[in-house]
Amino acid sequence: MKRKFNYPNVTNVAQILLDRNYGDIEHILKNRLKTAPQFIDKIELEAELKGHNGCVNCLEWSTNGRILASASDDFHVMLWDPFTHKQILDLATPHEGNIFSVKFLPKRNDSIVLTGAGDCKLYVFDINRGNDLPIRKCQCHGQRIKRLATTPKLINLFWSAAEDGKVLQHDMRTAHTCKANDANVLINLKNHINQIPEVKCIAINPHRPEQMAIGANDCYARIYDRRMLSLMKFSTTGEFKPNESGADNVPQEGCVQYYCPGHLSRNKGTVYSIYNQKAITYLTFSPDGTELLVNMASEQIYLYDLNCPREPKFLELPKFTEPINGTNGTTVRNGERVKHKLPPEVEHMKKEGNANLEKEKYLQAIQQYTLAIRKAQKKDCSMLYLNRATALMKRNWFGDVYAAVRDCHQALRLDPHYVKAHFRLARALLKLGQLQDASECLAELIKRFPSYAKNHGVLMLDKDIEAELEKQRQRQRERIQEPDADHYSVNELAWRAGALDYQDRFVGHLNTKTDIKEANYFGDANYIVAGSDDGNFFIWDRDSGMISSIYQADELIVNCVQPHPYECLLATSGIDHEVRLWSPQPFEKVPVKHRVDVVDGTVNENQNRMQSDPFDSFVPDQAMCRAS
Repeated sequence: MKRKFNYPNVTNVAQILLDRNYGDIEHILKNRLKTAPQFIDKIELEAELKGHNGCVNCLEWSTNGRILASASDDFHVMLWDPFTHKQILDLATPHEGNIFSVKFLPKRNDSIVLTGAGDCKLYVFDINRGNDLPIRKCQCHGQRIKRLATTPKLINLFWSAAEDGKVLQHDMRTAHTCKANDANVLINLKNHINQIPEVKCIAINPHRPEQMAIGANDCYARIYDRRMLSLMKFSTTGEFKPNESGADNVPQEGCVQYYCPGHLSRNKGTVYSIYNQKAITYLTFSPDGTELLVNMASEQIYLYDLNCPREPKFLELPKFTEPINGTNGTTVRNGERVKHKLPPEVEHMKKEGNANLEKEKYLQAIQQYTLAIRKAQKKDCSMLYLNRATALMKRNWFGDVYAAVRDCHQALRLDPHYVKAHFRLARALLKLGQLQDASECLAELIKRFPSYAKNHGVLMLDKDIEAELEKQRQRQRERIQEPDADHYSVNELAWRAGALDYQDRFVGHLNTKTDIKEANYFGDANYIVAGSDDGNFFIWDRDSGMISSIYQADELIVNCVQPHPYECLLATSGIDHEVRLWSPQPFEKVPVKHRVDVVDGTVNENQNRMQSDPFDSFVPDQAMCRAS
């Protein structure tokens, strides 16, 4: 007899988990369960899938979620039943290098499996044939293949991205010979970059398959419109030529859009040390195709809004007038700002943030200000934004100063007469290395508020800015920096100059030791999940950007985090040889063992390690399994 389910509020999580044994839950309820915070809060280790004899570098769910594929340094691909925790197939591939990517070709009954590896080879297998022999082979790439991509919208095509700077397009309807006159090069970064460009990751928009995103060994996420690209032959693929638009395959205008955090798109190497080279280790589109999530090495996780993109903002002061009354609950009397009272709950959060700021507990302070801003709903929030900017600048993790610049702009938009916001913005611009903007911002402050011209803080800031400007002029006289034109094509320079800014960012994990570390949407895109070099995976609340929970999932490093397409189920892997499955568990039966309680300490340690010399705590090669 089929059991009846009735959970309108989805609060009795343990009971629902037990009732899963009696049959399928209605589709609408499954969707609600996937997003329910009660489920996310009760995640624990469900099972370990053992069988590999090496680091597990990639995971992939079948379209229907009934099969999980894993691939490893042991050159094997294993298929698992995630619900019985049983191995379905052990495929010994001909690879001679670590397998970095495994995919199912869509709408082929989960029988066609693709692999790409560190031996620069790509194989296609039909698992229904009953043997380990591939049905297709490609060894066109000159360096390690890092990622493969497919889309259910185009069932015969797939793409490979490799460290030779190329993206190849493969068509299962045509034979492949690996000859120089084969026209299957879709993108070649070497046409535009005179260095050693490496493509690290690739993704296809699930709703707009013409949009292809790639990440490379720099800070720019690129989204191409494939309809505006022509396939090139290996024999005619050009190399970089300075002062030209890009050899051979001249791109059409509008064929690509770059995305980059503003502080990195403007940075010329003066902000970070040589140890913190940027690269994009993973990127993915949101389930609805309107966002791009990017995990950046030696940096944070960034989310880009594709429908409402943001321009980088450094100095953009609002129009200044001389009103009797200010905006957003601010009254101006005799030139002085008189603030109206905040709602009691918001005032309490602000005081908690201030107390933490005084104690140098910057993470807690930023969280309290964030909660207060969300609660206040932009009513008289200018002070909250400025306080958060102050905490961000004092904390000074990667990207914090630029986030402070954005908060200062928001405070000034709400209250153009906020003198402290003008001053804080000028100081943040100085710290960010935007010297001319800082000078102009301070000059505008003095122009708008003449009584502050002789203020000690203003005079000292002006002196600091002038000192840095003189250092900059000295460097220019000595010609220390080489011109960009020697390294990039005209088009590349234009694309980088037009890079769009991020919408949100997620901070706390550590991504410095491997270049395959993932970040994904989780819980129907209400959460963000990512692996970390500390052996944990992190879960953030999507809307607030705050850490929801941290779980220990590997002895050394978690690289792969792949949410199930339909259930509240997460597969993880890393340096350990096991694949681990995580799902909501009734705590009265499954004790909490892997959830990390010391969130602040974990996050602080990660960020400190990110900004230090990585060789001070380098993991030995045998432990790293050559995963980077």
